[in-house]
Amino acid sequence: CLFGKHPPWPAMWILFISRGSTSSVCEALLDLGHLTEVEQTMILNVLLRDAELQQQEEGRISKLQQVESDPVRLRSLTGAWFNEERAKRHHSRGADIIHASIRHKRRSKDLPVSSAFEEKKEENSERQEESTVENTEDLEDTGIAEHGIETGEEKSERLEDLFVSGSLMSLYSVGDFGGITITGRIQFSLQYDTKREELCVRVCRCQNLAPARNSHSDPYVKVYLLPDNTSRSKRKTSVKRKTLNPIYDETLKYKVRQSDLQARVLSVSVWHMERVRRNLFLGEVEVGLAQWDWGRSQPIWYPLMPRVQMNPDAILSRGTILLSLKFIPPGSEEGGYPLTGELHIWLKEIVGLIPPKRGSPSTYVKSVVLPDESGISGQQTRVVRGSVSPLFNHTMVYDGLQLSDLTQACTEITVWNSSACLGGVRLSMGSGVSYGQMVCWMDSTEEEISVWNTVIKNSNAWVDTALPIRTNLRLCSE
Repeated sequence: CLFGKHPPWPAMWILFISRGSTSSVCEALLDLGHLTEVEQTMILNVLLRDAELQQQEEGRISKLQQVESDPVRLRSLTGAWFNEERAKRHHSRGADIIHASIRHKRRSKDLPVSSAFEEKKEENSERQEESTVENTEDLEDTGIAEHGIETGEEKSERLEDLFVSGSLMSLYSVGDFGGITITGRIQFSLQYDTKREELCVRVCRCQNLAPARNSHSDPYVKVYLLPDNTSRSKRKTSVKRKTLNPIYDETLKYKVRQSDLQARVLSVSVWHMERVRRNLFLGEVEVGLAQWDWGRSQPIWYPLMPRVQMNPDAILSRGTILLSLKFIPPGSEEGGYPLTGELHIWLKEIVGLIPPKRGSPSTYVKSVVLPDESGISGQQTRVVRGSVSPLFNHTMVYDGLQLSDLTQACTEITVWNSSACLGGVRLSMGSGVSYGQMVCWMDSTEEEISVWNTVIKNSNAWVDTALPIRTNLRLCSE
């Protein structure tokens, strides 16, 4: 008993059975066919135990009524006050509460044990449906993979410089997709409102979806603006019941800068809503927004595709880092300053950061000028949490350098999530040699070499650049 000497609240389910008429009990039957015999037996045992407790409680109250003459004290001892307060707060019976937890749709087939619960009225099903999606979403997001590959017109292509193959969403999901064969297509359009800085995804309709249950599905559409895979990025439509050709005509909106869309991928997936079990995947489309034609406003049809697992090791870059560099030669400023050469690194922000796992990233940036014989030249930014476009606006300064040192040195800038290195950039001549010694960190790409040469040739001037955060760095400490 949860309330000590007061009436156990589950007992009302038994009272509902024992006091109701046969017809009313039949109307309240609930299909528990999705439960195993063992699970049904467990429920029945709980109900029987509740009935036993109820009988004991009724006996206790009967004895109190015989010996206690004070009505106020009797009301307290019998727990009548509790029943009155509960009735004020909960107008539905305990059976309703349990049914809301089970969230199983009404069917004509009944099981004997299910007579312990009362079925919700049909007119409330739509409202229940919405809350069910919210609750089952947690199961879906944590226990089942979301996936798909990009399709559609050639202009709506994936960011080929970032992804080799597979679904970006598959990096953040785990689970088994089961045996549903993906069919059908989805129609949607994209528009960007420059005044409001909003991306508007208008989900129009789907056609010929795969049947998930009994030759039909209860489909809804879910959208993520990747690489943000958190709940902040999740948008979804309403659920359309018992149809393979749902019509939505709903607009989902994102507050995002237009410049950030260059590094974003739109994941549009279709799901069948289950009331108890995990939602079922019906297909997905992923559209890279870097080359999207924003003058196109008409809805476009895209075939839904099954998942193609992406290999995390195949990701060449985890985003783009925006920074500016400037070298100030010694004595080049008024008063003969600086006394030694200074390298200034202005770390601005990262766009399109691809986190290593699901959830909010905790990102910071480290820098070091190699060779670092003293081991004390390393610097780092503050930690920015919960953003795939972290803004740092942090300047790092290294002194004691001559212009000739820049041809032998390497500026290594790495991006970290918690204690894991996601990748980085190396600015150097890329010769593989430093002061006559073979070193592994003189491995700059052509793009990085070009930036470094520009810095060397343009002293006292800021050099702006945007470089991919490459994942093939071997840290100097390894």
